[in-house]
Amino acid sequence: MENLRMFVNGQAMSGGSLNAALAGARFLGPATTAPRYRFYSVRDEFPGLHPVGDGYAVPGELYEVTYEILRDHLLPGEPPELELGVIELADGSGSLSMRMRAEALEAPGVVDISEAGGWRAHLAGAGG
Repeated sequence: MENLRMFVNGQAMSGGSLNAALAGARFLGPATTAPRYRFYSVRDEFPGLHPVGDGYAVPGELYEVTYEILRDHLLPGEPPELELGVIELADGSGSLSMRMRAEALEAPGVVDISEAGGWRAHLAGAGG
């Protein structure tokens, strides 16, 4: 079966509450996006990337997943503010990742945390 690369940057990272959705996936290691994104917190429940022309590099983790893991385990747990898309990593390669829907950027509880240094750093700084 063909495998895909999936970049995660929130609760699906190792130690996160949604990491079990990646059971059976192969951890490829830490990764960072190209500096082309804004990074948002949605009610301090989960983060979301949004592409911009000139932005920030966002840290996360890269996994090799099957379509089955993606379809049956990871995507069903994703919130409606996010959608599956392709992002650019720091090395210039591409990866699947969840991204903020444009219409969700102005929703209540959405805060730009691009300068925080990632989801874990944001939660640590917010006392979470």
